[in-house]
Amino acid sequence: MEPAEINAGTLYLRQLRADGAIDDRPALVEAFADPVIRNFVRNYVVDSVEAAEEYVRRRAEEWKRDQRCSWAVAEPTTGELLGEVGLKELDLAAGTAEVAVWVHPSARGRGVATTAVGAAVRFGFGALGLSHIDYVHEPDNAASREVARKSGFTLLGPDGENVRWRQTAENG
Repeated sequence: MEPAEINAGTLYLRQLRADGAIDDRPALVEAFADPVIRNFVRNYVVDSVEAAEEYVRRRAEEWKRDQRCSWAVAEPTTGELLGEVGLKELDLAAGTAEVAVWVHPSARGRGVATTAVGAAVRFGFGALGLSHIDYVHEPDNAASREVARKSGFTLLGPDGENVRWRQTAENG
């Protein structure tokens, strides 16, 4: 599928970019150097401009393959990268996905994650016709717990070493 842009009011969700107009690579390197992000987002190492370039390319490919919808969470007037939100584990046939979000350290405490997750979930239910979207986090991730709660997810409980929440199309 083609990437979609979303006007989320105080935020703008767009594809991650590394071009002449917008270059998210420096902000990606900064964000992934943050100890909080490194602690909870372990499956990616973005420690150089080259690694950030690969990260941006990977996200674009995931859109094309219908594997993941991923948005740069940006400040609407400047385009500054504030974080990333996505629908991963996307299964269009089954109508399911899992939401993922991280916020740049400079943008924390402003409701960025909750706003971005809400917009991504609405896109999943409205544009993709998903039946349910899960939010999974580690038990000690208090920020993720609050985002799930504030975004209208229902706690399902422990799921292995993680905590699982769910929002359904009927309740979303």
